[in-house]
Amino acid sequence: MSTPFPSAPMASPVVTAHPAAAPRSAPAPVAAKPAAKTTPKRPPLMAQPRVQRVVYPVLVGLVLIALWQGMVTAMELPPYLVPSPILMMKTLFTDWAALGGSLWVTVKITVLAFVVATVAGVLVSFLFVQSKRIETALFPYAVLLQVTPIVAVAPLIIIWVKDPTASMVICAALVALFPIISNTTLGLRSVEPDLQSYFQLNRATRLQTLLRLRIPSALPYFFGGLRISSGLALIGAVVAEFVAGTGGQGAGLAYQILQAGFQLNIPRMFAALLLISLTGVTLFVLMAWLTRVALGGWHASETSHD
Repeated sequence: MSTPFPSAPMASPVVTAHPAAAPRSAPAPVAAKPAAKTTPKRPPLMAQPRVQRVVYPVLVGLVLIALWQGMVTAMELPPYLVPSPILMMKTLFTDWAALGGSLWVTVKITVLAFVVATVAGVLVSFLFVQSKRIETALFPYAVLLQVTPIVAVAPLIIIWVKDPTASMVICAALVALFPIISNTTLGLRSVEPDLQSYFQLNRATRLQTLLRLRIPSALPYFFGGLRISSGLALIGAVVAEFVAGTGGQGAGLAYQILQAGFQLNIPRMFAALLLISLTGVTLFVLMAWLTRVALGGWHASETSHD
C-alpha cells in the first residue's frame, strides 16, 4: 500500500511594506508666534461725533449766510429793509462801542437771573419732595408763574422795585424759574423703588436719603432744566429791558434794538439780534459742557455713543 507523499509545507507569503505605508514621525511642534498688539484705529476726522457736532451746524450756517447774501445782492434789497450779512458785520464792528456795553448789561442781567432762578428752584424742589401734601398745595402756584405772561407782570415789578437792574433780574428769574422746579422735582421723585426700600430698611434719615439717593438720581433732570432755563433767562432779560426802556450807560441790547428801529438803522438792529443769538448759543453750549462734565462718567445719557 503506497503511502502518499508528504505534502510540502506552504510557504507563508512575504508581506513587503510599501514605502508610503511606513509610519511617519510626528512633526516637530512649531512654536506659536506671540500675537501682535493691535492698536484700535481711530476713525477719520469727519467720522468723529465731536467733530460732526461742530462742523455740520457750521456748514449749514455758511450755506444759509451765502443764500442770504446772494438773495440780497440779486434782488437789490435796500439796507433799511434787509441788510446783507457783510453790512451787518461791518455795523457790528463800527458800532461795537455801544453794542459791546449793551451786551455786557444784558449778559449780567441774564447770569444774575439764572443764578437766582437756579437757587430758588432747587430750594423749592427740596421743599416739594419732603411732603406730597406740600407739593400738592404749592405746585399750582409755580404753574401760575409759568403761564402768566412776563410782559403783563414786568411793569408792576419795575414800579415796585426802584432799582432797574434788580427789577429786570426779578423779571428774568421768574421766566427761568419753572423749568428748574419741575425738572428737579421730577428727578427727586424718580428714584428706584428697590433703592428706596433699601434706605428705609437701613433706617436712613430724610437728610441721608436726600443727599445719597435723591440728589444723584435727580442730576440728569436738573441739568436738563438748566439747559432750558439758561435760554429762558436771556429771553426774560430782553423782555424786561423792552418794558423798562432804560437808556444811557445801563441800556441793554433790547434798548439798542428799539433805538435802531426808531432811527431805521436796520443793520444795527440785526447786529444786536446777532449778539443776542450768540449769547443764547453760548449759554446752551456751556450748560451742555457742564452736563457732560458732571454726568459723562456714569450716566447713560452722556456715555451712550448711538
